[in-house]
Amino acid sequence: MVRSLPITLAFAVAGATLVGPSASAQGSLFTAVPVEETNFVLVAAPIGQGESSQLNIYEQRTSKRPCFAVSGSAPAVVDPLLATFDFTGICNRYIDGNGYSLRIGGDDFGTRYRLAVVKTNQDVELIAVPSRTSASTHVVARAGGAGAGFLKLELEPGWKLMRRHYGDRALGHLYVFREVWPGSEPEPAEPAQSDTDPSADDTKPEAASPAALEP
Repeated sequence: MVRSLPITLAFAVAGATLVGPSASAQGSLFTAVPVEETNFVLVAAPIGQGESSQLNIYEQRTSKRPCFAVSGSAPAVVDPLLATFDFTGICNRYIDGNGYSLRIGGDDFGTRYRLAVVKTNQDVELIAVPSRTSASTHVVARAGGAGAGFLKLELEPGWKLMRRHYGDRALGHLYVFREVWPGSEPEPAEPAQSDTDPSADDTKPEAASPAALEP
């Protein structure tokens, strides 16, 4: 069911659209809030005859009945059970850029990066692909092996799911989120070293008493 946005939110979203590719503007408009990631699964879902795939994200909202089942490993296969019943109020399904986008720290990169599933002979990868060729691509998730059908994607270290919020209101949009770009993590600070040389011995020998010097 499609719900109309409040007037203030509608104007805010329109304003973000007019701003265009300014990620900082969108980042300041919406916030990112953690989700219970065990309720979600990222899936490389086949398109058409299965030669290509796209990112789907399934969410288990209630325990009324399972929305998906996962079996095997490297790669794990996902059974999209929600496709077999009316999942209203039980499951959520995010299937394109309207339902998810890339976010780094406080900036929303949905207008400058798209999330694409790429198949190789060894693996199935979720790649952050820039709209400008001068920017770098980044591996976001992997299936852990080559395969066909609906395959589970495991996020790379540092990546996680978060939900878009407008003020206190949770929206039906997910962020594939990382605090900083891969390779931009600050180096750990080295432990402070003492100025005192531990090998130095400041103890001075005691002077011999006059009695000890007598023959």
